[in-house]
Amino acid sequence: MREKVTAAAFRILAARPQSERQLRDRLLAKPWVEPEAVEQCIARLKELGYVNDDVFARNYASSRVGLKAVGRARVARELAGKKVSRDTIEEAVGSIFDETGEESIIDRAIQKRIRTHGRPSDRGSAKRMFDHLARLGFEYSLIVRKLQALKAHIGDDDQ
Repeated sequence: MREKVTAAAFRILAARPQSERQLRDRLLAKPWVEPEAVEQCIARLKELGYVNDDVFARNYASSRVGLKAVGRARVARELAGKKVSRDTIEEAVGSIFDETGEESIIDRAIQKRIRTHGRPSDRGSAKRMFDHLARLGFEYSLIVRKLQALKAHIGDDDQ
């Protein structure tokens, strides 16, 4: 039984990295699995280093920020959906955003938005950009500061 559970765990992990709770839930969803065998399997996988929520959360946050300019709140929300503990999320997100800097990430998001939709020219387009950046998970105060700087910069260009 233990070998069968371990083989199933390796198949799941080979497809995509999983948090400990995700893996446990996926294994326990199988009708033939005994909870005791799952716990033994996960303990062994943790010993071998195949299951480590700290590494999983850090790698996930790093890849999300690298692929798309998303904010701290969005990455934290996605990790919570992957059943990672709050402490692990805070540590991983904190370390990634300390390394990269949320200012540079929001600048990337703003530049991309400007390339696709143009500079906000009126109140409505500025509101749409604000909403877009908020959905990406950036803090409201940071968004406001960046949009005010963008507006001031536009005023400089007009003169």
